[in-house]
Amino acid sequence: MLEVSALLNNVALLMLLRHTFCSQTVNDACRSLKSYLASVALDYVFIVLPTLLIFTVLAEWVYICMIGLLFLLIFFTAVKRTYSLPYMEGPNASRASISSYRVVTMFITCLCILAVDFRIYPREYAKTENYGTSLMDLGVGSFVLMNAVTSRQARKIKSSMSWWKAAFKSTTPLLLLGFARLASTLSLDYQVHVGEYGVNWNFFFTLAGVSILTSILNVPAEYSGILGSVILVGYQSWLINGLNVYLLSNERGTDVISRNKEGIFSLFGYWGMYLVGVQVSYYLFFENHTTKQRSKHETRIRICLLTIMFWILTLLIDRYVERISRRMCNLAYVTWVVAQNLQVLALRLLADNIIGCKTLCLERAFDRNLLASFLVANLLTGLVNLSVDTIFVSPLSAVLILVSYSLTLCFVMVLVDFSGVKYKFW
Repeated sequence: MLEVSALLNNVALLMLLRHTFCSQTVNDACRSLKSYLASVALDYVFIVLPTLLIFTVLAEWVYICMIGLLFLLIFFTAVKRTYSLPYMEGPNASRASISSYRVVTMFITCLCILAVDFRIYPREYAKTENYGTSLMDLGVGSFVLMNAVTSRQARKIKSSMSWWKAAFKSTTPLLLLGFARLASTLSLDYQVHVGEYGVNWNFFFTLAGVSILTSILNVPAEYSGILGSVILVGYQSWLINGLNVYLLSNERGTDVISRNKEGIFSLFGYWGMYLVGVQVSYYLFFENHTTKQRSKHETRIRICLLTIMFWILTLLIDRYVERISRRMCNLAYVTWVVAQNLQVLALRLLADNIIGCKTLCLERAFDRNLLASFLVANLLTGLVNLSVDTIFVSPLSAVLILVSYSLTLCFVMVLVDFSGVKYKFW
């Protein structure tokens, strides 16, 4: 858990360090493609490339890298003081921090889904089988929590549509993506680890399931955490009374539930996580959002206290109830994911006075098309795996392939953003 925290902190610190050298706003850089690409090139060199190296060839020095980056950030902010942009009232005051947190999560996800296929990627960062924690175990949980933080429920935005129309609109694209992924993996005979979600289930079906359950039982943001906690405690009780043995066994029947037991039953955990995330986000950013002092100072205190609380809960539950398991999405996994994500968000909020509220070009390109960037990354990952036998690639070739992959991904997203395209389903 400590090493995963250090890895996440490294990415957040790299982004903050880049902010200290950022003299242009996004609008200034967007005036011409040349200046925009130049700004993105600096973003890539400062953030993406070092992240890629820390996750692979520099993995043994993760703590040294974190300490070094922290001292660099302190030094450069002391030498060259960066001034904050004018204050924005209410939830807008934290919008830049939330965007950075979302982009950090996406950068890590997009780099890891391909890097894990090469030998230079440490095996301890790959997904655990039954119990334990690794960098890639955070993936789907962080996506669910990220959606909760920026959800309409957390922002108290009421939809003019009925609940079933809203559910249909939000879940149809995810279901289509889920079936498209299922069809493509079956037709291409693409390697899929059955123990992760089941035979036919995948990540998109999980997101769709959470969206459907949330739409059916629409609870106000200030009470969603209570419902989420009840669901999580009930699900955990079910697990320790025998459900965990069933979910972790390799035996499967011929029915749909048995073939996809991990994906179906873990929905209770992810749904509870989402509901908790909605109330946490509302509590931090959108409750009494008209109070200026609350947005600037009290939010930082609240997020630090919540981070500490969820870390304590994680250590206690992991030790005395049941060890963390991504495969089942048990209670310890939920509290761990929330603690790790709040930690990244807290780091960005605490540094807000130092780095200001400027948004990087690469940051905006990914933030405006977050799901699209994930889809592009999956397509590129599939192409690489179909073209190269990654397990036998030399370390140097692996680094070159990963650099080419990340450059291509960034270039595509930058062109989409510069063209003014905002790819959003709902």
